[in-house]
This record gives sequence, C-alpha cells and structure tokens, in this order.
Amino acid sequence: MSPFAVGTLASWIVVVAVARFVRGSFFATFAAVIYGIHALASAGLAHGAGRLLPVFVALQAVTVLHFIFLARPRMRGRAFRSVISWPASWFVAACFLGIPWSIAYALGFTPVAAYVPFVLATIGFAQSLFTHEEDVAVTIGAAEGPADRPARGKAERIANGGQRPLRIVQLTDTHLGPFMSVDALAAICERAVARNPDLILLTGDFMTMESQQENTHLIRALAPLAGARGRVFACHGNHDHEAPTIVADAMRAHGIELLLDRVAVVETPAGPVQILGAEYRRHERRERLHALAASNPRIEGHLRLWLLHHPGAFNDVPTGEADLVLSGHTHGGQIGFLSLGLPTTAVSLFTDIPDHGVWLRAKDLLYVHRGTCHYGFPLRLGVPSERSMMHVFRPTSGG
Repeated sequence: MSPFAVGTLASWIVVVAVARFVRGSFFATFAAVIYGIHALASAGLAHGAGRLLPVFVALQAVTVLHFIFLARPRMRGRAFRSVISWPASWFVAACFLGIPWSIAYALGFTPVAAYVPFVLATIGFAQSLFTHEEDVAVTIGAAEGPADRPARGKAERIANGGQRPLRIVQLTDTHLGPFMSVDALAAICERAVARNPDLILLTGDFMTMESQQENTHLIRALAPLAGARGRVFACHGNHDHEAPTIVADAMRAHGIELLLDRVAVVETPAGPVQILGAEYRRHERRERLHALAASNPRIEGHLRLWLLHHPGAFNDVPTGEADLVLSGHTHGGQIGFLSLGLPTTAVSLFTDIPDHGVWLRAKDLLYVHRGTCHYGFPLRLGVPSERSMMHVFRPTSGG
C-alpha cells in the first residue's frame, strides 16, 4: 500500500471519528460513505499523479478539513470558501468522475487520458459559479401530451400576436451555502425584482446544512424581495423541512406568502391568477394533491398555477387541474449534455422524473427550472444553473 493510500485511510478514520463525536451517528454514516468513496477513488488516481503527487496530497488535506468543518456547519466567508470549500468540492467531483480510471489503476492498467476527470471538474466548477439570464416562453394549451405520463415538450420563442403574457421569475433550489453566499443570493433577488415580473415564485430548497444554524442568513439574502411585496409566493422543498422555522421567519420578514397546501389569488397586468402551493410530501402524495385540488376548485377566468417542488409529483396532480406547474428539485439534472445542445442528463438517464424544461401530460403543462444553485454532488457539469424570465401566454381562443 502506497504512503498516499495509508494517509488517506488514516484521514477517513479521522473524518468519521470527528463526525461521530461532534455531530452524531447519522452524519458519521454520511461522511463514512461519501468520504470513503472519495478516498478510494483518490487513492487509485494518485498512482498516475507522478510529479503532481504533492498537489494531490495538498488537495486531500483540504478535503479532510472540508469534511471536518462540516461537522460544525455554518456559513463561511469568501476566504474560507476560496481556500477550503471550493478546492475540496472540485477535488471530490474530479475523483468521483475519475472512478473508472481509479479502478483501472487498481487493476494494474495504465489508463489513457487520466487528466479527463480533472478537466471535466474544472468545466463544472466554472458552470457552478457563473450563469446568464435568459427568457422562456410557453403557451397554455398549445400542445398536448400523453394522458398517462409526462412527455418532454419545447419552450417557444417570445412571440404570440402581441398578447401580453404573464411574466414570472422563478427562483428554486437556491441552496444558500458554499456556492451561494448571502450577498450572491441577495443580488439575484435584487435583479429578479428589477426585471419587474408580474410574479416571483419560489419553489423551495432555500438552504443547505451550512446556512441552517441561524435565521439571519436567509432573511438578509431574501431582503430585496420585499420590493415586490404582494407579488412573491413560495412553497417548501424537501430541505426546507430541516429548518421550517427559519424559512417561515424569512418569508414573514419580507411579506412573501408561503403557500403550504394553500391557495392565493392575485390580480396581475396579464389577468387574474390562482396559485396553489403544495407542501412537499414523500408519502400519500397523490391523495394529498387530489384533496388540495378538490378543496380549491378552479375560479373561472383565472390562470391556475401550481407550485410543486418535486417534478415527479406532476403525475399525481389530477388531470386538468393545472394550467401550469412550476417545479425544481432536480437542478436540471445537474450532470448532463445540455451545454452541448442535447437533452440527456443523469436524471433522465437513470429515472423517469422530469429533469428540466417543458413537459406535457394531456393539456397540463409542467416547467422544471434548472435551479438557481445546486447541492449534493459538489458541482454542476453540462447543466448550467438558470436565471430566467418566463413569459406565459394564454390560449388565443380564450379557452
């Protein structure tokens, strides 16, 4: 066993021990699995490091510090993120992507192009930090999909005979943490208000473990949305159940209406809108969504929107009960080929969950936002985050 492998094994023991004694058995199990996979992959890749082995050692040390500090998660400043969080995230992502090369080294082969996972991680790191604004257009009832399952549709160009569309800015999966600082999210919120949409809709997963220790972070980050009071509505995502009081405090502070199995009606320059916000559920989802629809019937002449964090729940919404459902959760697939003009992502490859963009089921329309930030796997790759203005057109027939 190489000295690097021995040191890596020792670091795994340290990471798991600190996680267990500082934060408990649940986090220790998480750290043991995630850091364990990274440790095995990095030990294999180190065989091909050559003269760059000291760089490998330094990056492994930074990664150990990153996991140790996660035992006491909190929002960190730019200096910490630049020196610890970001290099560790890049290295972990590269080693996960490099698992095939690591296995080859472990079997005694010398794989070609061993630099590829590190190049991909560098591209992903850039995509995780930078994005650009875009515009998306959809027309309610313009197309029809299968009656029994969602099918991928297409967004449209912004042209619909001069009709005034409903303009929506959706923010979702903001994941306040290492890749989304308070100042960065505040700037995104400020820009959302400056674009003067009719509605700003937040579809959950506001925080990460790093930002859940006190309520001031999210309150400060969402402060610019107070400038659109009366036009901002939100629902929970799965991570919001980890700190529901913090989320509720931030919404209340800025006049954001949190719709948890509730409905709101709002007048907009594009006409009246009925907004149903669904609470995030893992169990009895179909029954609860059917009950929500039944207890909040359509209002004639109103566009009917649903806020539904998990797009996999789209099929559980009763057919005909949603003109447009807005979801997030998937981060657009997070890893895929969108940057190359292809629709395939890790989510679409391994699941039947709608991953990004427009989906149809009968005449019901789903839009899955690619996410304002990301979480889980440390980087995006081939699936940029999204900052868009959606232009929603009603049927020209008035139906």
